[in-house]
Amino acid sequence: MNKRRFVEIIDGKHNIVGKNIRKLREKQDFSRQYVSDQLMIRGIDVSPQSILDIESGTRTVVDYELCAIANVLNTTSDELMKEFNDYLKKF
Repeated sequence: MNKRRFVEIIDGKHNIVGKNIRKLREKQDFSRQYVSDQLMIRGIDVSPQSILDIESGTRTVVDYELCAIANVLNTTSDELMKEFNDYLKKF
């Protein structure tokens, strides 16, 4: 198995959690502004534009941002990373 296969799966994106963040945010009817505001309350400075960039995969996500975003979305960072975790279980 090609060990770089997952790099191909993410199709050049800078993160793998963006689409899951967007799905959960929209499911809860949270705006990007709301998520940004909630992150600011937690001391994490991520603008609504940065959230858009994360969701579209054009921005990387720092580990502490991922944990804080998961907290705002009432989930876990593991759940946001589920696809990658499933990929790693193949090894």
